[in-house]
Amino acid sequence: MTASSQRFRVVTDGGMDAYSGLNNDVPVAPFNVNFGSETMPMHAISPAELYRRLEAGEHPTSSQPTPQAWADAFMEAGAGGLPVLAITISSGLSGSLNAAEQARSLVDVPVTLLDSRTLSTAQSFAVHAAVTASLRGESLETGEAWAKATLAEAEILFTIETLEYLRRGGRIGRVAAAMGGLLNLKPIITVEKPDGVYVNTARVRSYKGAVKELAAQLTQRFGEGTPLRLGLLHGTHPEDAQELRAHIAAHHPIVWEGVTHTNPVLNIHTGPRAAGVGAAPGNWIWEQAENGGMP
Repeated sequence: MTASSQRFRVVTDGGMDAYSGLNNDVPVAPFNVNFGSETMPMHAISPAELYRRLEAGEHPTSSQPTPQAWADAFMEAGAGGLPVLAITISSGLSGSLNAAEQARSLVDVPVTLLDSRTLSTAQSFAVHAAVTASLRGESLETGEAWAKATLAEAEILFTIETLEYLRRGGRIGRVAAAMGGLLNLKPIITVEKPDGVYVNTARVRSYKGAVKELAAQLTQRFGEGTPLRLGLLHGTHPEDAQELRAHIAAHHPIVWEGVTHTNPVLNIHTGPRAAGVGAAPGNWIWEQAENGGMP
């Protein structure tokens, strides 16, 4: 199918970590990164610059996309008169969905909203599914169904080297951060279904141990030997993603993989060094249908 065959378009917000190997090149309503009175859209700061400023002791915050940012994304996507499917970061983590709802009244474009109830790699998988449907000439309803099915089977887990940045951002108390640092505990964090909020599933004594535990928890969730699609994430140390991949590959065939930096909005809370993975079992939903329902 060609772009002229598309029956709808897809947009998302800055909660997504994009992968070059997926259909993730869509209009984005960006989050903002705030350093005191200095505010910039998330794509205006490079990972290296963000890491430098974090390590220098600056305490940035993030803010959700504005209704106007969403409206701009809707107009960009729907410029040809096509309806739009907007896939947002979890409403349990951000007010982005609410801003997108407000933006619908600002544009003369039919917009369907889908709360991903997740973020990052799992969100990128859903966008890929919806865009693939669009490129194949499928209906918006099919694109939404493929995105929902992809979200239902995807998991995301990550760990961080230090609790300091969660403390700075008010996501963890001073005493808890101090105790975690004293004991050298590294959290394993996931997004709980269906509420779409962060939960801590384990605490591990060392960062390398936590990276290994991420892989172990994937195996617990999907079962030993299950083929997996992987979206790997890293901060200042790309080798963390490769180490995580090796632990996963020891227990699972990998049928697709991609690697990217964690985006600035997530980095503000994780700090410079972090590792994560989004995963889903087997083939994509449309490939399952083509293979007679086989995963």
